[in-house]
Amino acid sequence: MPLISIPAANLSFDCPDDDTIMRAAVRNGLGFPYECNVGSCGNCKFELLEGEIEHLRQNPPGWSERDLQRNRYLGCQAKPLSDCKIKLNLRDHYKSHILPRKVSGKLMAVHDLTHDIREFQFALDVPVAFVPGQYALLSVPGIEGARAYSMGNITDDGNQWHFQIKRVPNGLATSALFDRLKLGDEIGLDGPYGMAYLREEAPRDLLLIAGGSGLSPMISLTRGAAASTKLNGRQLHFFYGGRTASDMCADRVLGSLPGYGTNIHYYPAISMPETDGPQWSGRTGFIHDYVREAMGDKIRDMEIYFAGPPAMAEAVTRMIVEYKVPMAQVHFDQFY
Repeated sequence: MPLISIPAANLSFDCPDDDTIMRAAVRNGLGFPYECNVGSCGNCKFELLEGEIEHLRQNPPGWSERDLQRNRYLGCQAKPLSDCKIKLNLRDHYKSHILPRKVSGKLMAVHDLTHDIREFQFALDVPVAFVPGQYALLSVPGIEGARAYSMGNITDDGNQWHFQIKRVPNGLATSALFDRLKLGDEIGLDGPYGMAYLREEAPRDLLLIAGGSGLSPMISLTRGAAASTKLNGRQLHFFYGGRTASDMCADRVLGSLPGYGTNIHYYPAISMPETDGPQWSGRTGFIHDYVREAMGDKIRDMEIYFAGPPAMAEAVTRMIVEYKVPMAQVHFDQFY
């Protein structure tokens, strides 16, 4: 088992043969910076001082030839082949409240939420809790490389993790999940990860913005807020954007929560009204424009969580900068 040393911090930790340097560090309670965990964002880069490693993912988007020339690697993809010495700045912000673990999950139920979003419910062989808003890595049988998906439920005992997953056209992992995974099948799960978790201690009202595949973590956050005694009476504004009326489903989940319509407020919008599909009488346009119109200057004083496709996330980020929202009030995981 390779030993990973960080000389500047005067510490070291073991990295199991089947793990990566970043994940092993997080499992050891260290604040190793990361976000996407799948090689796309580049936030987990470190400098290799001594030793030998290989990347699990070949040519990951978050890594370049220039990085290689500078001896920089992605912590989430770096598998050590020997003892290593590395250079990076640890940050307490990235220390996990719940140390991630590798477990097995058995598929016990599926529910179709829309034509292309399905909830997969797994029972874990070893209970692992998580905080609303966090995600896990799923190792789908027959598919190379893990995929990151956010949990959509909340849990006290950690026995079940539920994922609301959107089918990606021609996507290898989602095709396997939707078309080949059967009840009783098992997959590998690794988590929890992520920094966009519910801050119950924050004194502000909550603004949640979801688009498409970003539904699952926002549902978990809303469920967590509704169950939290610390957030009693707090207002939660849930904005959900989709392309067409057939994409909309959040109200069916949110409507059963206590406080829906009084403390929990739902704002749906679609960007591409259908001419030959389900009729839509609600808001049309981009979801960030709806947020700006409905919330206005109140945005500056809210605790903000968001998840969705890159274009939506970029537009929301620009809006947050425009309203000069302190970044300590903004929570998201960069999956793109």
